[in-house]
Amino acid sequence: MLIIGIAGGTGSGKTTVVRKIVEQLPQGEVAVMAQDSYYRDSGHLPLEERQKINFDHPDALEFELLVAHIEALRRGEAIEQPVYSYLTCTRQPETIAVLPRDVVIVEGILILGHPALRELMDLRVFVDAEPDERLIRVIHRDMEERGRTVQKVLRRYEETVKPMHLQFIEPTKRYADLIVPQGGNNKAAIDLLSQFIMRNLDQPH
Repeated sequence: MLIIGIAGGTGSGKTTVVRKIVEQLPQGEVAVMAQDSYYRDSGHLPLEERQKINFDHPDALEFELLVAHIEALRRGEAIEQPVYSYLTCTRQPETIAVLPRDVVIVEGILILGHPALRELMDLRVFVDAEPDERLIRVIHRDMEERGRTVQKVLRRYEETVKPMHLQFIEPTKRYADLIVPQGGNNKAAIDLLSQFIMRNLDQPH
């Protein structure tokens, strides 16, 4: 099993990179584990408190469960991946069954900052993008998918996204084996990653 971590700032284009890699690989060969599925459940808090959660801080994530799930997949066991709702800031009752695959891609802003998780990875990738490009993507995404106003997005960016990026995300670039500038627009880097994975798939197990 090949385990690949793809990190980078909010709005850097990580999800696009993952999608384009998966599109180039044989169907059914890849399992994608999104860090966002592993936010801690906050259903016990009032909605007003839930909406104040700092999603860009490592404490918001149940990394222990993510690590346990990847280790289970590596042992050949299926797992039940949580489903998290940004609209209610709660973990949903339903889960998604994930089966062991030859390639497991772990994607998220903070994944390279967690030592135990990082150690499980065979290849660590950091998707890089200019701050203004990331902000533009965040504005579009949060308005369309999370029902936030421009003012709310900008306030959150100034208060949490930007400082957390500088404190917890940008420093993890040093752990990357490969840095992909220009995010999902970097076709050459995406092709190289896909070829690397294909070569590993072709090797006898």
